[in-house]
Amino acid sequence: MADKVLIFGGSGFVGSHVADALTDNGYEVLMYDLKPSLYVRENQKMIIGDILDEEKINKVTKGARFVYNFAGIADIHEASERPIETVKHNILGNTIILEACRKWEVERFVFASTVYVYSTSGSFYRVSKQANELMIEACHEKYGLDYTILRYGSLYGPRADLRNGIYRFLWQAIVNKKIDYYGSGEEVREYIHVWDAAKLSVEILKPEYKNQSFVLTGHQILRGRELLTMIQEMLPFKIEIEYHSAESPLHYKITPYNFTPKVGKKITTNIFIDMGQGLLQLIEEIYKGLGGRKTIDAKQFGSSNLR
Repeated sequence: MADKVLIFGGSGFVGSHVADALTDNGYEVLMYDLKPSLYVRENQKMIIGDILDEEKINKVTKGARFVYNFAGIADIHEASERPIETVKHNILGNTIILEACRKWEVERFVFASTVYVYSTSGSFYRVSKQANELMIEACHEKYGLDYTILRYGSLYGPRADLRNGIYRFLWQAIVNKKIDYYGSGEEVREYIHVWDAAKLSVEILKPEYKNQSFVLTGHQILRGRELLTMIQEMLPFKIEIEYHSAESPLHYKITPYNFTPKVGKKITTNIFIDMGQGLLQLIEEIYKGLGGRKTIDAKQFGSSNLR
């Protein structure tokens, strides 16, 4: 009988891909989310629920060997505008899940954190991740609950939406023939395709990765201007790029790291999705999904660029 893996936030961008990677590796996958996944497979199970529902969380966790938590408010701008909801869903919700894992003696708890976690950027989103990492470490010390913390960086790929920087740039380019970029263009990001991140998110279930923190940022380092130039060269029509001056405390320019004693090891793959191929894949997905919507206004998504 296959080992049961429970994924909170399994309907989301990263969670749904990790669910698929787990299924491909022979695990029995159960997803838990506020809304049903658009990508659930016939051999995966879906439960609709809130991570603040202690009774339900306790019930679904029973029998799970591994538990992942991708749930909560994942958008930096939304978190910065909704501090109370961020504390409820990101911190209290995660603590409820941790308690259920402790009660049912789950073998490993895997937490989706962020490269912002020990940065000065990220506002309440970063604060919630810091609090959760500390809570996870405290649960390990007190109860012996093993864990792995994954600090995701700049992800892109299929199933993203307009909150994702690369997806939004491509959508603007295709629909508006114009990209609004908030910043100087010198901002640096290390991109990782969501498929590569999902594979690594399963790899870390091996015993040698327990009770450690890992950074998942990939091999592909680009400045904002370089990324936009790639998009211009790949699409068969002229694209206007407008740079807007924007100094935002929510996002970093070159590095998310500040000096702290909490160091995470970087984990990468030797074989990975090339950035150009990944962009072509997204362009195809956007073209296929275009419907009645004609234009988008980048301002409604804040000044987020590359997250």
